[in-house]
Amino acid sequence: MKGFGPETFGTLNADEYDALHDPGTTDDSVALIDELAGDGAILELAIGTGRVALPLARRGRSIKGVEASPDMVAKLRDKPGGQDIPVLIGDMAEAAPDGPFDFAFLIFNTLFNLTTQDAQLRCFQTVANVLTPGGAFLIETFVPDLTEPRYSGAVVTKHVSSGSATLEVLDHDRAAQTLNFQRVRITEDGVRLIPLPMRYAWPAEIDLMAKLSGLDLEQRWGDWRRGAFTTGSKMHVSVYRKPQ
Repeated sequence: MKGFGPETFGTLNADEYDALHDPGTTDDSVALIDELAGDGAILELAIGTGRVALPLARRGRSIKGVEASPDMVAKLRDKPGGQDIPVLIGDMAEAAPDGPFDFAFLIFNTLFNLTTQDAQLRCFQTVANVLTPGGAFLIETFVPDLTEPRYSGAVVTKHVSSGSATLEVLDHDRAAQTLNFQRVRITEDGVRLIPLPMRYAWPAEIDLMAKLSGLDLEQRWGDWRRGAFTTGSKMHVSVYRKPQ
């Protein structure tokens, strides 16, 4: 989408992000990341408002973040403990805080917010460069299902309350693997348009990006509780390891 940069998502969504973007998996994701990271230094890409980073910090983890949106980081800073987490403002395809790190993660489909294959690959390479030998990179994304009605332009209801409703429609380009979302937020104050461009990638393509960056697939689950990844899985949690 024209004019949509790395920081635009936060500019459009920071004020209502926590209220409208809760995936319901925070406790499970924090527990698994805490276990997999061991005692090492942790990097979160797209740290946002700290949904996962703050619980990890409360567990005593050493964590740093990178985030493109100053508005999202401002929300993080307003929360208890948010001032204590170092965050680099920058594009996660290019920038990472000073490492090295033993574990990195990028979750909640945010890899797909990088809207070209080249940017997604550069993100993997950036992470690989700051991982210690033997370090790991965890990714969580949805698995594209082109049979879903929304991929054909159907309007989807995302949120309804007594005072508001959020509807979603998208333009899908199969050749480019792009989804140009338009969320329509209707409140008593009027109508607000919240665009979001994404480029989805299949698990096998993500594996190849990792391989080209020197990382090997170690594990893949179909959910945060280590459920099996099958042909019916709607999402995946994948762990890539840098050789010793």
